[in-house]
Amino acid sequence: MEMLKVAAKSNPKSVAGALTAMLREQGAAELQAVGAGAVNQTVKAIAIARGFIASNGIDLIAIPAFAEITIDGEERTAIKFIVEPR
Repeated sequence: MEMLKVAAKSNPKSVAGALTAMLREQGAAELQAVGAGAVNQTVKAIAIARGFIASNGIDLIAIPAFAEITIDGEERTAIKFIVEPR
């Protein structure tokens, strides 16, 4: 499963478009966010993507989880969202 990394400055509509494309191609997607701003943009993107893909009769669920990642040699905690059809 491919992963989309979302930043606080990411455009939620653009992320939603990428998420929708991944869901149509692969059936599921994973988004990763570090920090409150990035998590906010990720949740907005998931909500927008849900609207985009609803026209196909598909409802989405998002499963949040923690992930330990390394950024510039420093351990950080990220939140990942696994998004898949219900």
